[in-house]
Amino acid sequence: MLTVPGLCWLCRMPLALSGWGVCSVCTRSLDGRLAGCPQCGLPAVNRVIPCGRCLKKSPPWNALVAVDDYIPPLSGLIHKLKFSGQTALAPPLARLLLLAVLRARRTRALPKVDMVMNVPLYQRRHWRRGYNQSDLLCRPLARWLGCRYPGFALKRVQATAIQHQLSARQRKRNLKNAFLLELAVNGLHIAIVDDVVTTGSTVAELSRLLLRNGAASVQVWCLCRTL
Repeated sequence: MLTVPGLCWLCRMPLALSGWGVCSVCTRSLDGRLAGCPQCGLPAVNRVIPCGRCLKKSPPWNALVAVDDYIPPLSGLIHKLKFSGQTALAPPLARLLLLAVLRARRTRALPKVDMVMNVPLYQRRHWRRGYNQSDLLCRPLARWLGCRYPGFALKRVQATAIQHQLSARQRKRNLKNAFLLELAVNGLHIAIVDDVVTTGSTVAELSRLLLRNGAASVQVWCLCRTL
């Protein structure tokens, strides 16, 4: 019996494996476009050595991995996942992030992690959206990488204002004491998974929380790092 092949979410050409979601040609077009500092992810000359900003004042996490900047075509897919309820996009986007992580392990000697964690939503916002896009990315990533994923280890305990509507200074103040850790993490290497990192205020607050509670290291994995 003939089967209808899946189509690439970007170029709409048939896929060899429908579960990939994004064809190999489009995947290669995203590969290596983001030339960022290995720690903060912002533009830098060297992809291996931390930039001058990080040498002067490093972020609380140890390394950042991103697929691309928040520009088309990836930005359009993230918007569909996050705001249009197209959750079928989560596995293909998680696969793009997986490839970026594996590439960072080869080129930057990025260490393996014991656990991945999502960026939690406040319960009311989670209920309105019906899902947490960070959680949908974490599930396949943990399975593919063979690491732990305790879905409710981090909890947002304050109904903070929406981050993208605030300035960098307001974002930092907005997130103070907004999260709670409900799992022992002493000695663990952890990756925080998010869709988009802008100022880094959210992942910075989570990183500090994990490190205060004994985490050995924290990496940030995201689909897009805005520049």
